[in-house]
Formats: sequence, C-alpha cells, structure tokens
Amino acid sequence: MPTTESSSNVSRSPLIVTTIGRAAPLGATVSHEGVNFSLFSRKASAVELLLFNDEADARPTNVISFDPFENRTYHYWHVFVPGIRPGQLYGYRVHGPFDPDSGLRFDADKVLLDPYGRGVVVPQNYNREAARQRGDNTATAMKSVVVDPSAYDWEGDKPLRQPSTLTIIYEMHVAGFTLHPSSGVDEKTRGTYRGLIEKIPYLHELGITAVELLPVFQFDAQDCPPGLVNYWGYAPISFFAPHQAYSSCKDSLSPVNEFRDMVKALHRAGIEVILDVVFNHTAEGGHDGPTLCFRGIGNSAYYLLDQDRSRYANYSGTGNTLNANHPIVRRMIVDSLRYWVEEMHVDGFRFDLASILARDTSGKLMSNPPILWDIESDPALAGTKMIAEAWDAAGLYQVGSFVGDSWREWNGRFRDDVRSFFRSEDGSLRRFVDRILGSSEIYRWKEREAEQSVNFVTCHDGFTLNDLVSFNLKHNEANGEGNRDGADDNRSWNCGVEGPADDPAIEKLRNRQVKNFLTVTLLSFGMPMITMGDEVRRTQHGNNNAYCHNDESVWFDWASLEEHGDVHRFVKLLIQRRLLRDIGPERQRMTLTQLISRGLKGWHGVKLDQPDWSDYSHSVALSVELPEENLLVYFIFNAYWEQLEFELPVIANDQTSWHLWIDTYLDSPQDIVEWQKAPAILDRTYRAGPRSVVVLWTSHGTQTLQETGYATVRHPVDANFPSSGNLCSHD
Repeated sequence: MPTTESSSNVSRSPLIVTTIGRAAPLGATVSHEGVNFSLFSRKASAVELLLFNDEADARPTNVISFDPFENRTYHYWHVFVPGIRPGQLYGYRVHGPFDPDSGLRFDADKVLLDPYGRGVVVPQNYNREAARQRGDNTATAMKSVVVDPSAYDWEGDKPLRQPSTLTIIYEMHVAGFTLHPSSGVDEKTRGTYRGLIEKIPYLHELGITAVELLPVFQFDAQDCPPGLVNYWGYAPISFFAPHQAYSSCKDSLSPVNEFRDMVKALHRAGIEVILDVVFNHTAEGGHDGPTLCFRGIGNSAYYLLDQDRSRYANYSGTGNTLNANHPIVRRMIVDSLRYWVEEMHVDGFRFDLASILARDTSGKLMSNPPILWDIESDPALAGTKMIAEAWDAAGLYQVGSFVGDSWREWNGRFRDDVRSFFRSEDGSLRRFVDRILGSSEIYRWKEREAEQSVNFVTCHDGFTLNDLVSFNLKHNEANGEGNRDGADDNRSWNCGVEGPADDPAIEKLRNRQVKNFLTVTLLSFGMPMITMGDEVRRTQHGNNNAYCHNDESVWFDWASLEEHGDVHRFVKLLIQRRLLRDIGPERQRMTLTQLISRGLKGWHGVKLDQPDWSDYSHSVALSVELPEENLLVYFIFNAYWEQLEFELPVIANDQTSWHLWIDTYLDSPQDIVEWQKAPAILDRTYRAGPRSVVVLWTSHGTQTLQETGYATVRHPVDANFPSSGNLCSHD
C-alpha cells in the first residue's frame, strides 16, 4: 500500500496509510471514512497527490505517491485517503515526458488542479508567470478543495423549469452588479454572491425571470494584458468550482455554499439561474502559456493541436481550443453540467462560442457532434435551458443551423438587423420585419417555437445600449492594445455627437432610441434578453471590449437609477405586459409558423394594406391578433427622420376604439402607460414622431368607453415637430 513521503520538500506531518481506492467517480469523493481521489492521465509515468494545510504553503504537508500497478486502472490513477474531510486542500504532480513536438507537456515541477475539483483556492500571491516558467511553483499555485456536495440544506429548493414563453433574461456580472459604492450593499459583501442576494428585490421588481450570469466557474483573473485584470471571466481553469473571489467569506468551502445560497434566494423570488459556460478553451493559453491543470495531465487529450503538435489549434481566439469531442472531455463536460444542475440547482446554460463543440479533432465541422447529442440526450439535463452562442472566433457561424432539437440560440442577426433599422440603413426593413416575427426565415424550417431565438440588441460583448446610441466608433484605448481589439462592425449611431452631449435635442433622441430598442427586444417573438444596466443607460464610455477592467467604468452605477428613472420605468411596464400573455398549453406547443399564421393580420404603410418594401423605406406598421385575450394590437415602427401619419384600421364595433399604450416619441410618463389605463384615440390616423415606436390596442369586446373608464384623447403628439437638423441620418 502507498504511504505518504516525508522529505526536505515536504512539511513534517504524521504518515498516512492509504488504500488502493477506486477509479470512479473522478475527482475527490467524500465518504464517512475519508476521501477517494481519481485522476485520468493516459500517458503519465507517475502521479503524486499533494495535501496542503494552507493555500500559500510553499511545501505540501503530505505527498502520496501512486503505485503504477496497484493505484492505476487503465488510464485512471486512484487512491483512498482515510481521515480526510471537506475543506482539505490538495493538488497533483504528474510525471511524464515533456515532448511538445509529440503533443506532450508534462511538468512535474508544477502543482496541478484536479479537473474535477469542486472547489479552488487562489493564494494572494498567485503567480501566473511562475506557472509558465521552469521550476517549482507550489507557493504561488492554485489548489483544489475537497467538497462534500451533500453537505447543504436546500430547504426543498429545486430548479424552477419555467416555460420559455415566460422567460425574460437579464445578462449580468455577479461582481459588477454590486461593486459600485452607490449599490448600497455592505462593503464586505459588494461584488459577491451574497451581495447579489441583497439586490434580488430590484431584479424582482424589474420583472425579469432569469439571470444569465457571466462565467462563475473558477477562472484566472491574471489571464489578460499586463497591469489589467480579467473581469468577464472567460478564462476558465475549473469546470466544477465556483469562482472563489465572488465569495464574501474566504474559507475554502464558502464559495460553494454561498453560490447555493444565491441560487436558493433567486429561486424563492421566482428567478431562474442560467450560467454562461466556457467549454471551448481554458486559461492555459497558447504554446507559451502556463501549466495549471489540463496541459500537465493530458495535453493531447484535452486540447485540439495544430499540425505542428507543439502548437494549439485556436478557434477560440484565446490561444487554445478544448478538444470537446474527445471521450474524456465529453464526459467531463456532461459531468460538469450534471453537477451544476443536480448539486447546485442551476436552471440553464449559455454556451460561449458553442460552434467549437461541433468541431472534430482536426477542427472540421461535424454533422452530428457527439458532445452536443450527449448533452441533448442526457436525462438528468432534460428540461434544462440550453442556449448556444452559435458561432466561433474562426468564422464558423451556425445561427439557424445549430445541431440539436432543444437548443436555443443567441440570435446575432436580430442584434445586427434591429440596429441597422433604427439607424435608418437602406435595405434593412425586410430583415427587421423578419427578426421581430421570430426570425422565421432562419428558424421556420425547424418547425420550432419562437423562443428558439434569443433576441438581444446588446450583451456583455460590445457597446452597452447607451453607448450604442452615443458612439460611432469604439474607444478601447484603455485596453492597452492600440484600439485594435473589439468589434469594428457595431452598427451604432451617436445621434450627431461622439460621446456625451450637452444638446438636449440629442439627449432626447438618444433616450428615444434606447426605448425603441428595448420595445422591439421585449415585444418581438422569441426569448428576450437585456443586459445589466441597459434599463438605466449604463455606459462603458465607448469601450466595446471591456473584459479587462474591474472598476467603476464597467460596474453598475446605481445613481443612474435616479438619473434615468424614465427608462427604468419604461422597461418595467414593458415586462409587465409581456408576462400577462396567455401562455396555456396550446400556446406553448405552437410552432413559430403557427404563431405567425394565427396572429399576423396584415402589413401596412402610412396607408392601410400598402406597406412600402423598397430599400429606401424606413417605416412599417402591422396588426397582430391576440385571440386568447380578445385583442388586436397595432404596431408602428418609424425609423424615418421625419414624422409620418399612419392610417389606423377601422374597428368593426363602433363602441370600441384604439388605445395608446406606447409612443417612444413622447416624454415620460406618456411614453408608456399601464396597459389598462391606455387612453383612447378617437382619430382615424396616428402621427408617429421621427425615429419612434408606437403600440396601440383595441378590444373586440362590446364594452363602451364609459364602462371601461378609459380617458379619450386626440393626437398627443404636437403637429409642429422640432427640426431634425443634422440628426436626420446615421452618417
């Protein structure tokens, strides 16, 4: 039987007598007697388990050497250590050839994380560079933590499984939501899972039904340019451990428990938790990157290698690409998803650069990628929301063609075409119309429900909504890359002045454009997503790639809630009405084609039934029937830079009238009113202001205006619009 070693590089500690252990399950598995450790490494010549008392220990307290005959089954190295309890810190040293030309990068000087470790601690003196250079890095290395997943009282909590038709996604950053001093969160809990809990009433009042959290898997915050910090978290180094820095307590088990506290609290408020997961690359980077985990355990198994096997295939744009369809990596991904659903009660996942998962070991696109079908067919994941970012950094774009029956997709074409329409691009109208109807030209062939399309205009990657209407160009100089990073195709429009403007007319136009985008996002067919702070016009000062800043330039400034309270109110009322939809079993089963054919009554221009589909048209109207609610809704989208007067459909019942719910041209609070308090419109036409969205509704019922209690108004828009001046185009 193996025993612990005691030598000059091992802190003095009593010897531990171990037993052979088991190959399954992988990772550190807790029992009453101790912990079973199991690690996959096909080509290792020797493996050592290192035990630590403290995250900054320069030497392990115990080193347990695996016997290559007794403690190895096939490619799995395993040992049982009695007496070990949750909270124990550990790591591995894995011996083998360092032969990059053959795809092998073993380095026994490096302390390696357990790929299945449920917890990670990061010493204050963590040094990414030490993991890249030659020599021992024990004192500055991350360590894994033994976790007992069963040691938590969920108090009856379970994933919510809310229908997609009732889902309003709020993409947010766990830390950035409360780090700003204006958040009102206690200084000790700002930027943590517990800090987010304190702000749940805000999310609940806003009306969102799901938070989509930027990466919370343990990531390497030093994976960024010198002097900056990886803020977004798209640099994973563990697919099972919650990020330690988001815990308000610094003991080794607090991240797991505090994350669960957050999930439980969100569920109690009726809010689902969707995680942004990164299974396309790791923080170990390119050929000159650090050895933190996978590179030193099974480099050629975990990563796609180039024809020159000393180099990595780079479809992620970050230096390496995970070999997602390798059997061991497929198992790890599915095991990770199961863990987060079964043990952490997560409701869904958004897969970063998901198209990479469709590539084979040579990087070619597969028609039926095993990993995607593994995820789709796993019964433990049934009912879990799966959302794909259906493209990658090497040009593969699969929006509308991503493999699988249950996957939702981030609809990047919705983002682009809605942006193009509201900056009055010629030729954008037809595409815009298709996007607001669920992108039927993209998804109709699949006979799927509208919610396959996740509709968004902004996300973490790119301009905020405020910056989309305030900047023509990106301003990423602070990133230290000469403003070369970040997307160049933003389809933004600054409304006449680059950056902040003192001109009230420009500010009013920007506010209107923000409301236009929000209206279309939240009322279009599909699953809507808005980005943290867009409801109060959060700005990043023109930086469209702010991944490497962790300061007030990217945090949620809660003072904006007062400054832009009209936008916040606007979003609340939009969401309230969307969630009032009748979404009975019949509605949930309807495909996109059925929805359109059942509800769409007609397209119009300024004249009824005469839409202008020319490339130079910038306006359209449509009528949609909501039979479950006995309503007819009339939408006017005017991206033209002058006012237009639209004929309204004649209502058969002369005892009813049209009611004005939204007109983004009007000042708050007339821009949107509570649905049942919408004033009646007695005219047969409606004058839509320049660059505005109007929504009117009428009931097919027989109630009189006196019975409903509605007020009556004529055109609330002043006929004498101010001159547009230089605000008439996006150029």
